[in-house]
Amino acid sequence: MANDQALDFLWFIPSSGDGSYLGSDKLTRPSDPEYFAEIARAADRLGYSGVLIPTGAACEESFLLAAYLAAHTERLKFLVAVRPGTASPSHYARLASTLDRVSRGRLLLNIVVGGSASELAGDGIFLPHDERYNHAAEFFQVFNGLVETGKANLDGKYIKALNARLVVPPVQQPRPPLYFGGSSDAAVDFSAGIIDKYLTWGEPPAQVAEKIAHVRRAAASHGREVSFGIRLHFIVRETDEEAWEAADRLISHLTDDTIAAAQEVLRTQSDSVGQARMLALHNGRRDKLEVSPNLWAGVGLVRTGAGTALVGSPKTIAARLREYQDLGIDTVIASGFPHLEEAYRVAELLFPELGIASPLNQMRATFGEKQVFGGGGHGGNVKHSEKS
Repeated sequence: MANDQALDFLWFIPSSGDGSYLGSDKLTRPSDPEYFAEIARAADRLGYSGVLIPTGAACEESFLLAAYLAAHTERLKFLVAVRPGTASPSHYARLASTLDRVSRGRLLLNIVVGGSASELAGDGIFLPHDERYNHAAEFFQVFNGLVETGKANLDGKYIKALNARLVVPPVQQPRPPLYFGGSSDAAVDFSAGIIDKYLTWGEPPAQVAEKIAHVRRAAASHGREVSFGIRLHFIVRETDEEAWEAADRLISHLTDDTIAAAQEVLRTQSDSVGQARMLALHNGRRDKLEVSPNLWAGVGLVRTGAGTALVGSPKTIAARLREYQDLGIDTVIASGFPHLEEAYRVAELLFPELGIASPLNQMRATFGEKQVFGGGGHGGNVKHSEKS
């Protein structure tokens, strides 16, 4: 059944740096808070509902960066990570409440339990894969108790909290929404009882359908329903041919040696089931990258996490997104390289096809007549003639 409801569309803040070519030092942009503010302001004006701020050793701290960007934006929401084990649930509850207050209720919380085992060890987390989710379940008993009621007690196996209190509540009630992505059985079982939105990386529709069915069954066993989102890169151009040329150009400076080195790291330093599923889409082969119609796995040759992009014209990509939407996806977390320019391309080319409205405060460009861009000369733009 076709779904005509507009997708909730978020963008991405590349807080570890940005660039125009994957696996290359050509035209790179280092981590720079002012650049991130440019992207956030553009996303705010262009009609994106929010931004994902990633977390990890190579990234700026997500709560602090979100607070900085909140001061530069008006409507934009901020999806930031809570990583159980890197701080106590009481500390994260205070962070979340304060950020929700200073942003006037614009906080979304992204639960991140897994990732690189070596990075987790650097953060002092040494639990085996499935046990990390048992720990996270106890963590969120305390966290949710605090942000929802201001009080929590737990004498658990991993978490102990005696008369924990949160005096200042968040703006959103009962709490900011909880997002989560994890492909293992342990991850799905953990999420079923607490999350509001389940996120999947951009796998082929048949695989996404299986995952959604799995999550729905797990949530139903707790008497709950969850909504669904997808994390994808986008390469959208006016024609399909131009889009595929842009995809090829994105990896045009990527050598086979760089791919092999990156794939070795991704295989050996992560116990993430989701990461393994991303790798299996292409197996490091650059000649087998269209893994489903218009779904291109070239990003995953070197990038951790989300490794696929939708490639094509606005009409083509809109059709592919409607396939995901018919499965139950209602939210897209998008990105493109470089992120400032691609935020404009996606909004200007794709949003009209998706029925996503432009910002309400957009100023009038004329008194109603059409304009033809003439290069922005001293005399203004060329006036449109109905006879032309």
